[in-house]
Amino acid sequence: MQQIVPPYLLDRIAQAAGPRFPLAAEAARRALLRAPSARLGTEALPELPSVLPDAPSHPDRRISDAEGREVLPGRLVRREGERATGDEAVDDAYDGLGDTHRMFDRVFGRDSIDGAGMPLEATVHFGDRYDNAFWDGERMVFGDGDGEVFRGFTDSLSVIGHELTHGVIEHTAKLRYRGQSGALNEHVSDAFGALVEQYSLGQDAAAASWLIGEGIFTDEVQGRALRSMLEPGTAYDDDVLGRDPQPGHMRDYIETNDDNGGVHLNSGIPNRAFALAAVELGGFAWEHVGRIWYDVLTSGRLPADADFARFAAETVRAAQERYGRDSDEVRAVARGWSAVGIEVPPAAP
Repeated sequence: MQQIVPPYLLDRIAQAAGPRFPLAAEAARRALLRAPSARLGTEALPELPSVLPDAPSHPDRRISDAEGREVLPGRLVRREGERATGDEAVDDAYDGLGDTHRMFDRVFGRDSIDGAGMPLEATVHFGDRYDNAFWDGERMVFGDGDGEVFRGFTDSLSVIGHELTHGVIEHTAKLRYRGQSGALNEHVSDAFGALVEQYSLGQDAAAASWLIGEGIFTDEVQGRALRSMLEPGTAYDDDVLGRDPQPGHMRDYIETNDDNGGVHLNSGIPNRAFALAAVELGGFAWEHVGRIWYDVLTSGRLPADADFARFAAETVRAAQERYGRDSDEVRAVARGWSAVGIEVPPAAP
């Protein structure tokens, strides 16, 4: 189970928010009690095609309402093709699942999470002011937030795309959720979460915010989002939440046993490499770096315990295979990694 709000941020809110945000402090403590266990992958699945299908596939969405309880899946309230319910969380989840399916289908030729039409299930109104959203291996689950620090988590399309991408990773590279491979798991989910949002809005790399979780903080918080891919460490700076601790370079890599070895922290390093490459290439990021990263996920070559250096080398290799050894795409990807302290030699022909 992978959650969008990292445990170090929940812990900070639980410890420091009491005088200013009493409801948020209590909600954060409850969210920490549901700390996820690591889902450790062991084998990569066979390569899946990364070409557009002859005709687009269609999502099979099913939205349930937990009605404030921590019981899954809850009461089914909207299925594929049914009209909007008027419940903002239900309808935002429905639309967000559709936007995510559409991007993976039309850009990468992938029919749902598993590539074979898997139903897209989500539960909203989970728990009492629950401060998180997560992928539990079968469905997306959204809390409503505490109302003081966090709004409802269906408000951010990048959050929905991020969590569903965890499911795609489970069905492709199965990156082990610890240490650098875990940070890569978080990074890839951030990258495709950003791409889903950009695709939905028709944004090119220059116009995109490169923010993950934009809009989930209330106006009382001094922060733009949970994370910034382009500028790690700048997403928030608040008296209660503290300063965004993500590093953006290997010289600042954080060694820790918390958060499964810092998976939500050190993901800022590959996040910046991806965003820098996309901005250098210009145009729509899903048309170049997105394809390269998807090729890596589905290549069958990436080990479940891949570190940053191995992943970086695979992206350069995938760029060479798709665009040619002397292409702008290869140079941009290699420069992106170099900018965060990871040098990637050209792959052998």
